[in-house]
Amino acid sequence: MQDAAIRLRARGLKFQSIGPIDLEVAAGRCLAVSGPSGAGKSLTLKMLADLVPHEGDCFVDGVAAGSMSGPGWRRLVRYVSSEPGWWAASVAQHFADANGQAENMRRLSLDASLLEAAPERLSTGERQRMAFLRAIEDRPKVLLLDEPTSALDPVSVHALEEIVREMMQAGCAVVLTSHDPEQVERLAHTVMQLESRR
Repeated sequence: MQDAAIRLRARGLKFQSIGPIDLEVAAGRCLAVSGPSGAGKSLTLKMLADLVPHEGDCFVDGVAAGSMSGPGWRRLVRYVSSEPGWWAASVAQHFADANGQAENMRRLSLDASLLEAAPERLSTGERQRMAFLRAIEDRPKVLLLDEPTSALDPVSVHALEEIVREMMQAGCAVVLTSHDPEQVERLAHTVMQLESRR
């Protein structure tokens, strides 16, 4: 892989018993992180997002995470959890321009009225889809998807995967964890296997 094509690079990532981990993901490609429960799949994504203290460093387009603020890094590298956090009174307050997501909301079978609802009033699947839209709103360079469709029906899974493919076509690098081997086969170009750390 030529350096010019590499969007995300990690070297020596280590947190507690997880790692050290080295990885590279090119622009427009998807890397799936696989392994048994407890192997550190979610923690690997959190290290890439700089959400937990860790050894090693990450780079986007050659720029190190350590050279910028945490919020600055997370504007480039967006992490989507299967259990996303919400902090404002309404869903809309979590978006810079909630109305700008109207088309993607339609594609994901989300009613526009949900924007004015309190996050706790949404179903688990609705919150999961909204969290995904929140993450892609400003077109990050790297998307970290941690079980992004675990609570979704097949129609919504298909729609969300289509948006992920469009993001990759636009140059976004994706790192995915999924318990669905068929989803990994559909989206991932390469798979990194983590061994159990227990």
